[in-house]
Amino acid sequence: MAEREKPLLLLIDGMALAYRSYFAFISRPLTNSKGQNTSAVFGFMTGLHQALEMHKPDYAAVCFDTPQPTFRHEMYKEYKATREAMPEDMRPQIKEIKELTQAYKIPLLELSGYEADDLIGTLSLMADKNKIETVIITPDKDFCQLVSKHVKLLRPKDANTLDLMDEKAVEEKYGLKPEQFIDYLALVGDTSDNIPGVKGVGEKTATPLIQEYGDLDGVYTHLDKITKKALKEKLTNDKENAYLSRTLATIKRDVPVDVTLDDLKYTKLPDFRKVEAMLMDLGFKSLLAKLHAEEKIFLGNEAPSALAPHSEPAAETPQVQDRGAVKTIRSVKHEYQTILGLKELRSLVSKLKTAKELCFDLETTSSNAMRAIPIGISFSVTPHEAYYIPLKLETPPSDLSSLFGENTKGEPAEANATNTGLAATDVFALLKPILESQRINKVGQNIKYDALVLRKYDIKVTPITFDTMIASSLLQSDGLLSMDDLSLHYLNYQPVPLSDIAGKLKKETSAEVMAAVDTHQLAEYGAEDSDITLQLKHAIRKEIESKQLTKIANFIEFPLIEVLTAVEYNGVKIDTKLLAEVSKEMEREAHAVCNSIYKHAGEQFNIDSTKQLGEILFKKMGLPPVKKTKTGYSTDASVLEQLKAHHPIAEDILNYRQYQKLRGTYVDALPTMVNPDTGLVHTSYNQAVAATGRLSSNDPNLQNIPVRTEMGRGLRKAFVSRFKGGQIFSADYSQIELRIMAHMAKDDGLIRAFANSEDIHTQTSARVFGVKLEDVTRDMRRKAKEVNYGIMYGIGAFGLSTRLGISQKEGSEIIRSYFAAFPSIKDFIDSTIAFAKHTGYVQTLLGRRRYMSNINASNQTVRAADERAAINMPIQGTAAEMMKLAMITIQRELERRKMKSLMIMQVHDELVFDVYPGEKDDVKEIVEYRMQHALPMAVPLEVDSGFGATWFDAH
Repeated sequence: MAEREKPLLLLIDGMALAYRSYFAFISRPLTNSKGQNTSAVFGFMTGLHQALEMHKPDYAAVCFDTPQPTFRHEMYKEYKATREAMPEDMRPQIKEIKELTQAYKIPLLELSGYEADDLIGTLSLMADKNKIETVIITPDKDFCQLVSKHVKLLRPKDANTLDLMDEKAVEEKYGLKPEQFIDYLALVGDTSDNIPGVKGVGEKTATPLIQEYGDLDGVYTHLDKITKKALKEKLTNDKENAYLSRTLATIKRDVPVDVTLDDLKYTKLPDFRKVEAMLMDLGFKSLLAKLHAEEKIFLGNEAPSALAPHSEPAAETPQVQDRGAVKTIRSVKHEYQTILGLKELRSLVSKLKTAKELCFDLETTSSNAMRAIPIGISFSVTPHEAYYIPLKLETPPSDLSSLFGENTKGEPAEANATNTGLAATDVFALLKPILESQRINKVGQNIKYDALVLRKYDIKVTPITFDTMIASSLLQSDGLLSMDDLSLHYLNYQPVPLSDIAGKLKKETSAEVMAAVDTHQLAEYGAEDSDITLQLKHAIRKEIESKQLTKIANFIEFPLIEVLTAVEYNGVKIDTKLLAEVSKEMEREAHAVCNSIYKHAGEQFNIDSTKQLGEILFKKMGLPPVKKTKTGYSTDASVLEQLKAHHPIAEDILNYRQYQKLRGTYVDALPTMVNPDTGLVHTSYNQAVAATGRLSSNDPNLQNIPVRTEMGRGLRKAFVSRFKGGQIFSADYSQIELRIMAHMAKDDGLIRAFANSEDIHTQTSARVFGVKLEDVTRDMRRKAKEVNYGIMYGIGAFGLSTRLGISQKEGSEIIRSYFAAFPSIKDFIDSTIAFAKHTGYVQTLLGRRRYMSNINASNQTVRAADERAAINMPIQGTAAEMMKLAMITIQRELERRKMKSLMIMQVHDELVFDVYPGEKDDVKEIVEYRMQHALPMAVPLEVDSGFGATWFDAH
C-alpha cells in the first residue's frame, strides 16, 4: 500500500454488520462444535479483518446501538416499530462480537439516546476537522450522506468482498451527490426503519426530482412546476411526513461523545490468548490461522515456540503440548526427502511396493485438472515421513512469465528450478504399477483431482480407500474441507501456507504459480501435504467410526471417487455449430420478448434492474407486490410465478430471464469450455457440497440445464456422441423420492399403488378428495401432485396455496385431508422431526447425517427452516445414495466387460451414456438392472430410458 498523506480512522457500524452477517447465512447457519449459531460473529470478524488488512488504520472504533429509545423515537413513536425482535440465537453473538472487539483492543462506543449512525457521524466530522481521513464499514446505504472528499464507505458486496465508495461512486450508483441523499430519503422513506417518506414516491420518482430541484426545499419551492397531477397531490398531502422523514434520516454529527481522537488510536496489540481461546471455541479456523500469523509478525522471537522462526534442527525442537500453541513444520520432528535421481527413485519405488497404504499428492500448474501439468509428486507411508519427486516442467504454461513481477525480459526473475527435476514420463512409468496396484490402498485430500491429472498419463489410481476432504464432508465439521482447516482442527497444526513459498509472485493463491517456485521450497511444501493428509486420515477415521459412518464412507463415497474420475475424464461431446445457430435464434427471441415487455409496460427500461422492474410492475402497473426486501420490491422467480395470474408481462419476464441465463451460462459459454486437447467438455463433480449428499457440478454446471422448458430441453440437442454411428443413452429414475417416502413411511396404500404400477397422483386424489378413481378430475390430480411432492419439502398451507393459486384455507384443508388419508406419512414426518430435536441430526437409510443446528431454536422462522430440511433430507439423501450405488456398480460392470461405451453425465435422477455401436442392448441391460437394484426397497424402482442421436432425442 502506498504511503498515505493523512492518517486514517476506520469506523465500524457494529450492529448493522452483525445483522447482515447473521441473515447472510440464514438458510444454512454457521455453527460451532456445540451447535451454537456463529454466523453473525464470523461475518463481522471477517469484514473487520478485511478492512484492517486493506486500510491499516491509525485510528479505529466499533460503534453499537443501545436498547434504550433514541431522540428519534421520542420524535416519532412509530420509528423502527415494524422491526422484528432480534433472533434469539443472535443475542449471545452480539456479546461475543463486543468481547472480541475489546480483546482486539479496538475501542467500542455506544451512547444511550443515540444510534451508532450518530456516533459515526460525529467521529467522522471530528476526524475531518483534524485532517484525518475516515473509512466507514457498513452495509447501510443511509451513510452515503456522510461521504465527502475525506470520508468513504466500505460496504460488504458479498461474503468475501468489500466495495469502497467515494463521492464519484455514490453519484454513479444513485445519481445523487452525497449531500442530496438525506433529501432523497425524505421522499422515499425507509421501510427498514419505518420512516414514512411520501406515500407512493419511490426511487424512480424521487431521484429525478432531487436532481432537478437540488434538495427537498427546492422540490416544494417548485411544486407548481410539477406537471403530473397525482405526484403533486402526493407531495402536497405528505409534506409534513417528508420533512419529518428528512429529520429522522439525518445522521447527527454533534453527539456529546466522551472520547478524543487519541482515545481511538489503533496501536495496541490484541490480547492474543483471549482472542485465540474465543476463536477456537467458535470454530473459526481460518481466522485462528490469521491470528497466529499476526502474532508471529508482531512478537517475532517472543511468540510461543510453535510460532517462532526455525533456527534449530526439527529434531531438537520440543513438542508443544499446550493446545493453544499451534504446531508448525518448524516445531514438529519430521523427515522429508527430495528424490533427485532415477537411482533414488527406484529405491523409493521398491519401498512403496511393500506398503499396504500410501498417501500421495501432486503439485501442478493449474487448478483445472484436465489442463494441469504436474511439477512434483509426494508420498507418505508413515506419519512425519515423506518423499517429494520434482518433475521437469516439460510444457510450461504460455502465461508463466506473467506470473512474475517486473523482471520478465524474456526470462523469469530467477531460475525455474522445476526444470532440474526428473522427466514426468520416466517417473510415472515407474510409479504406474504402484498407483494401480490393488494391494496398496491410496489416500489423499481431494484425491479425485490428482487421479484425474494422472489419467492423462494412462494411470488409473486404484483402490482409493480414503479422502480426507470427502470424509470431512460426511462429518459436516462446520464446513471444514481444506487441508489447512482440517489440520488446525484435528492436529492443531498449521501447514506451510502457499503464500510463504509463492508470495513474491503476483498471483499469490493461484495453483499456476507453483511452476515458478524453487524446488527446495516446493519439496518441503509438497512433502508436508502428503504427511499431514496421512495424519488426518488416521484422526478423521476415528470420528467416522465413532459416528457409524464407516459403511457409507467405504462402500459409497470413497469408491465413487474412482467413478467420478472416469466420468469427468470421459467428458461430453458438444455440437458447437448447433450452439452458434441456437445462440442467434435465442437472441432474436429475446429481442421479441423485450419488445413485448416494453409494450406491456408502456415504456422502455432496464429489465435487468430489480429496482426499475419493481417500479414498473408494482407502482406504474399496480400489480400486487408479493414480498419486499430491504432494498425494495422483490421480483424473483417465485414472485413472477404468482404474478402470471395477474398479467402476461410476468411470463414474458420469466422467458426473458431464461433466454439470458441459457445464452450466458450454456449456449455461448459451452464452446469456450471445450478442451483443446480432447475436443470435449469436462465438468467437475462435487461430492462435498450438498448437505443431502447429492452431487453437484461446475465448469460447466450441467445439472442446472432446465428440463421443464422447451428452451432448456432444446439445449440438449447439442450433446452428441463422439463415436461414429454412436448414440446417447439416458436412464432416469421415475418418481424416485415419492417411492423412497413410501418405503420410509411404510405406507401400505402408496406401496400397493407403486407395486401395481398405478398412477400415484390419481390414487392420492381419490383418497384426499374422497371420490372414486374414475371421478378424479385433472384439477384434482394437479393438486394431489403438488401435495405429493411438496409434502417431502415440508410444504405448508401458504406454500401450497401459492403453488396452486388457491386460498390458504383451501390449501390447509387439502393438507389436512392428505394426512387423514395417509396417516403413516404424518407419523413419518412427526417422528423425523422428533428424532432431529432429540439427536440434533437426521439421517438417510444408510446412515449419512445432516446436523440441524436450529431445530430447537426459539425463533420460529429459523426453527421452521430446519424442520423442513429435516423432513426432506432423509428422502433426498437416500435418493442420492441410491444414484451413487448405481453409478459404482454400473461402472464396474462396464469395465469388467471391457466395453467401449462411456458414462458421461449424472444429472439429478438421470444417468447419461455415450454408447459405442453394437453395445446398445448390453448398456441398456446393465444400466436399468443396476439402477433398479441399487438399494432394496419395499416398492419397485422404475427407470425411464431411451436412445437417440442427441441427449434431447434420448428422452
